[in-house]
Amino acid sequence: MTTTRFDAFDDVAPGDFALAYLVFNTISNVTTQNGQVDVFRNAAAHLRPGGLFLIEVGVPDLRRLPPGQDTVPYAVTPDGQGGGYVGFDRYDVATQLFTSNHVTVAPDGTGRFWTVPFRYAWPAEMDLMARIAGLRLRHRWSDWDRAPFDADSVQHVSVWEKA
Repeated sequence: MTTTRFDAFDDVAPGDFALAYLVFNTISNVTTQNGQVDVFRNAAAHLRPGGLFLIEVGVPDLRRLPPGQDTVPYAVTPDGQGGGYVGFDRYDVATQLFTSNHVTVAPDGTGRFWTVPFRYAWPAEMDLMARIAGLRLRHRWSDWDRAPFDADSVQHVSVWEKA
């Protein structure tokens, strides 16, 4: 099996492949819809007929947002010595952009804050991106164990096939 690493936006790798994949929310690092469509198109361009494009990505926690709130905490972890970690996502539902925000505090009170930008896309939107790229949905699961994807799923593993 040959493994080639390339930029998902527009790099061209020699040959065609049976599988292209983006795991651990990588597609969300592409912060525009056009950019995400370009990723699907580039993946499709590198697949042989019958080749598969797989994405593992979280489903946004928007159901946890009451009206007027834009932030969802996901981790509050004291370290037992007076410091700790806080993690929270901040959503802009109008643009589908969000940031993952991280705060660490040392026992001496010094701290660090950093943020990482993302763009979320619903599974149905990704299906449309795939269709634009000439791919069709073959599988969608809730996890790597192939549990059924449903309204309560917090992530999905989706597989599209090149015709």
